[in-house]
Amino acid sequence: MYNLKFKTSGKSLVDPSESSSITLKGYNLNNHRCNRWKGINLKLTTPKGLNVINIIGSTLSGLIGLLALFRGFYPRLFRFSPFIQYAGIILFLFLAGTVHAQDSLSVYLGIAAKNNPAVLQKFAEYQAALQKVPQVGSLPDPELSLGVFLSPMELLAGDQVADIRLMQMFPWFGVLKNAKDEMSLMAKAKYELFREAKLQVYYDIQRTWYELHKVKQNIRISKKNIELLRTIERLAIVRFKAVPSGNSPTPPANRTISPSSVQGSSSGSSGMNAMGGNGSNSSGTSAGQASQMPGSPMGSSSGNSGLTDVYRIQIEIGDLQNSIELLKSQLKTITAQFNSYLNRSPDFVIAIPDTLVSVDFQLSLSVLTDSSLIKNPMLGMLQFEQQSLEARKQMVTRMSYPMVGLGLNYSLINKSEMSTSAMNGKDMIMPMVTVTLPIYRKKYKAMQAEAEFLKSANLQSYKATVNSLQTEYYQAMQLYQDAQRRSKLYADQYQLASKSLGIMFKSFASAGTDLTDILRVRQQTLDYEYRQIEAVADFNTAIAWLKKLNCIGVN
Repeated sequence: MYNLKFKTSGKSLVDPSESSSITLKGYNLNNHRCNRWKGINLKLTTPKGLNVINIIGSTLSGLIGLLALFRGFYPRLFRFSPFIQYAGIILFLFLAGTVHAQDSLSVYLGIAAKNNPAVLQKFAEYQAALQKVPQVGSLPDPELSLGVFLSPMELLAGDQVADIRLMQMFPWFGVLKNAKDEMSLMAKAKYELFREAKLQVYYDIQRTWYELHKVKQNIRISKKNIELLRTIERLAIVRFKAVPSGNSPTPPANRTISPSSVQGSSSGSSGMNAMGGNGSNSSGTSAGQASQMPGSPMGSSSGNSGLTDVYRIQIEIGDLQNSIELLKSQLKTITAQFNSYLNRSPDFVIAIPDTLVSVDFQLSLSVLTDSSLIKNPMLGMLQFEQQSLEARKQMVTRMSYPMVGLGLNYSLINKSEMSTSAMNGKDMIMPMVTVTLPIYRKKYKAMQAEAEFLKSANLQSYKATVNSLQTEYYQAMQLYQDAQRRSKLYADQYQLASKSLGIMFKSFASAGTDLTDILRVRQQTLDYEYRQIEAVADFNTAIAWLKKLNCIGVN
């Protein structure tokens, strides 16, 4: 049974546990005639805020559910002809699929945030670091000692048979607080590492996403190139068939040549002789035909050139087919890399849109630089580490002071027949105080010096990270500006090359343009088309890079 639930942003007007459901018009779809379909159970929990895209959980259930939804909301629509009914449904599904494809990248980012192993590892390390705070902030365990005399010790007040001692040590004032501060700040540093891992995964996913798009578009353009070459090949064959051969002054009407027959020819001259039917007079007839048509390229050399053109086109097609197979293999590799970020199977299908548009992102050079230095997680981590080292230094300084222990000693005494003391047989209780003597100062001085060196190293690491981030930012800005410029340039160049190719293509059909020029302009046109797509992908990648440096999209 297919259960379709509509996710909404508003509050539910009906209890989800109830069997009845309310639509936008107040109808009860559970009892509506559209639910006579077997296996369909619609549940609506809000009258507005409906998000139809989220109900497409799978292809089959999405199609059936949307059809039932249309019948429930607009029953009058289904009173028209079947063509109008299904045309409207197909148009709606197309628009919904387009919106869903454009939003698929954000969906993948959400999946990676929940499933990526590197992100989950850093978050687990952060949670583990939080558990260190109560460990270091607690007092040492109290010590309990018990001594039993095998033979009772005779005392003035009786015979002592056992001795029980309880002792609790207390560090110097502020040691536990500084230890907790150190571990808390280290936990915050771990959280910054978690944010950095999340930012890196987000950037890697977007970069790989655009790489996938570039490879897919390259495959599409290569296939388009093959189709164009097939068209040019047919035109070249037509021109080749139109070349007169033999002693006939005009081209034979029944002359038929296919690409396979052209490929079967051993050479241009031998092919012409075989098709002309008179090998001994081939040179003479060719010369005669050339003299009859001085202004026409359709001579013997034109026939050889036409056959050569067909061969050249077939070579180009073979190279493109090989390139497409290479791109498909590269597409599988990048797909496996993309799925690894999502912690999924390498061959999991990825929904890539057919078109790629530039991301709208307003930026300012100085603002982004300042904000990246303030909010960057790597710098935040180093700042928290610096603070934790300062707390450690204070803790080590206080550890060089004495520790105080408070305890209680309880002596178990039995009565003695020989004792006449009034305290005969009474147990003794003795409070105790213990103080450590930190007289070996060398280790404490070494611990303080260690903290100072670590602070100095952390400070230098902070400066190096700032320099690296600034350099990385300017690299991202260079990519952004370069891609923006290339995108506009190649869009204009593609339009001009397309117009030029169209003109030359018509001229080639009328035997007025050489094939070399056609192939050269065709290659330029397709190159400009791919470079424009590549520039848009680089532009979006640069924006993703800048967002990573500016910590946009990660909390």
